[in-house]
Amino acid sequence: MTTHAAPPGSRRPSGVHLRRPRPPALDAGTLATLRTAGISLLLGVGYGAYAQFIARGGGSASYGQLALALISGAVLAVLVFTLVRTGHALPRELRAAAWGVLVGCAMGFLYSLTGHSVLLSSGIGLALGAATVLGTFYAFYTREP
Repeated sequence: MTTHAAPPGSRRPSGVHLRRPRPPALDAGTLATLRTAGISLLLGVGYGAYAQFIARGGGSASYGQLALALISGAVLAVLVFTLVRTGHALPRELRAAAWGVLVGCAMGFLYSLTGHSVLLSSGIGLALGAATVLGTFYAFYTREP
């Protein structure tokens, strides 16, 4: 910070530091949206990187795997962001079912990248989706009025 000499006739003593004006603070809604976007983006990047890692299978990376990582990560990030921001408009049961479908499809897709059959990938996705429905419904039911 710089010191400025007091203008003639002012009551402020010479050598007083002037404060810079603070930028306007963000409101609670904007902060919540930014936090949700950041978490969604982090989940999307992690999901895309893991999908690319599974598809790579220890070999060299290719542009197709990069496209798989970008697209799958972006889709998951958008879906998580949308579900978090608009999920409170849904009743508990539908919100729990939406989270179950999202987790089940995402995990079933990752499991399908390992080269296993579609039936086994669907079963893994269904089991994880059902567990997510039960867990999220319990959490919503015990924490909401």
